[in-house]
Amino acid sequence: VQLVESGGGLVQAGETLRLSCAASGFTFDGNAMIWVRQAPGKEREAVAGIGSDGTPNIATFMKGRVTVSSDNAKNTVHLEMRYLSPEDTAVYCCAGETQMLGFSRFLGAWTYWGQGTQVTVST
Repeated sequence: VQLVESGGGLVQAGETLRLSCAASGFTFDGNAMIWVRQAPGKEREAVAGIGSDGTPNIATFMKGRVTVSSDNAKNTVHLEMRYLSPEDTAVYCCAGETQMLGFSRFLGAWTYWGQGTQVTVST
């Protein structure tokens, strides 16, 4: 299984960024996935994800600024983040799990992880 994130970079505050997570050896359709971020000196935190039933799940602190969507034809999941601020600066990783019903924000429940993509938001 390989999950590869892309789309990170340096953006200015207020801008929009779209991250992608492409999978091989793993199918998003019918399985759960999650986007997790880790800022320097901070714990990892769940940002958003899609449950095994296809239901999006957005962290409260991200609601209104994030859209998570799946392109099953390309086996890729996207995370669009709007109104970015320097507090959103972090490494963003995607993870997937085949043995999950629904969705879980418990990070230990996820088996397959990507390497992450850096998002840096400047003022």
